Amino acid sequence: MSSNKKERNVKPIETKVLSVPNPKLLSPEKVISNSPSSIYYSGVDEISVKWLYSPHTITALIILLVGLLYAAFCLESVDTATNARRGFLVVVFAFLLIGIQQFRDGPFIRPHPAFWRMVLSFSVIYLLILIFMLFQDKDDMRKFLGKIDSSLGVELPEKSYGENCDITYENLKDQIYDIFVLAHFLGWFGRALILRDYWFCWILSILFEFCEYTFQYLLPNFNECWWDHWILDVLICNWSGIYIGMKTCKYFEMKHYSWRGFNEIKTTKGKIKRAAQQFTPHHWTKFEWGMTKSFKNFAAVILMLIFAIQLDLNGFFLKYLLWIPSEHIYVTLRLVLLSGASASGTSEAYKFLTDKNCVKLGTQAWVTIAILAVETIICFKYSRGEFKESMPRNIRIGWTIVFIALIIFALYQFVLLPKIKKSKNNDTIVEKNIYDNEPFELKQKNIDFSNSKDNKKTKKTKKNN
Repeated sequence: MSSNKKERNVKPIETKVLSVPNPKLLSPEKVISNSPSSIYYSGVDEISVKWLYSPHTITALIILLVGLLYAAFCLESVDTATNARRGFLVVVFAFLLIGIQQFRDGPFIRPHPAFWRMVLSFSVIYLLILIFMLFQDKDDMRKFLGKIDSSLGVELPEKSYGENCDITYENLKDQIYDIFVLAHFLGWFGRALILRDYWFCWILSILFEFCEYTFQYLLPNFNECWWDHWILDVLICNWSGIYIGMKTCKYFEMKHYSWRGFNEIKTTKGKIKRAAQQFTPHHWTKFEWGMTKSFKNFAAVILMLIFAIQLDLNGFFLKYLLWIPSEHIYVTLRLVLLSGASASGTSEAYKFLTDKNCVKLGTQAWVTIAILAVETIICFKYSRGEFKESMPRNIRIGWTIVFIALIIFALYQFVLLPKIKKSKNNDTIVEKNIYDNEPFELKQKNIDFSNSKDNKKTKKTKKNN
């Protein structure tokens, strides 16, 4: 009996049935593939021409194999240089196919994610070429470039822009009609679109002119007149490029983005307009670098300035050391490649700096930094025995003052100033607590209660009478 009672007293355990939500599946018409070339990675949500965004891996493999068969048996040559040139080009073509198919998508999806995968592929190829150059002798590299192109391998004549600094019509005409004027404008227009910050561009523009003053004892091209530095370069070419570039950024920032597929557009004019819009940004992100917000932002902006200066200085030093003329196609190809790599890499670096969920630096940013670093190492290696003059004393003193000022600013902004603000906040909190804990005294009136009682008694007696 006792055992039965115990069983009756035991309460049943209450259980709750939890409903598991069904996973959200994409509709079949939106699913293309589960590869890095698919919609899952590119972020494209308005696919109407599906074959443009399909991976086509089998097709690419067939094209590669057919091309290799044709090159192996139909392009035979006795000349060793021709065979080496063709072999290098086929290697580049094969690597591009692999990169376009297998590399991850970058931050941009216009005009097509595959375009930016191709930029990354070219960047990796250029990085590998630089690593090869790093282990070569300077003279051998000059001869090697001369075998590739007969116009190279010849020492260049020194050209200086600061010999005659008189402000005359002829001098102004020679400087204005120089190809570097257009290069300055287009370069700073592109930098404004990449950096998207007025102050950043202006600091970089002025800083590069001081770098030209710094290295003009090494490179004759940097020897320019004062009005060429500050009026023609900074105030006219650089400013106009930065201004138009920032106005373009403002337009893209304020623009209303509403994308429609080609199949949804009925008119031919509308389809042509939509095709042209494919070469415009899909969306636009305003960059706010916040140099003084934290030491991380401060260090990131300083590094970005150094990388941007390296990009320009490396080009000038490599041209001088390898005897490559400024108008050669190699110089143009390098600028075009690094412009595309910098656009994607800067966006990845900004996301890594500002997004707390992003814990990994983007691939394009990583490769671009590696390219600039290897170029700088090559310049230092090839400069041994080339420059006999040492840096002037006034230049060393000037840059030392700049570095000391940066260190003092960082210590004040990120070490002393937070402590001063913290101590002030603690003082205000202490004063507030003292004020809140002060005793509150009530001023009471002295009231004679005995007299009031006698008055009440007299009033009652009067009423009774």
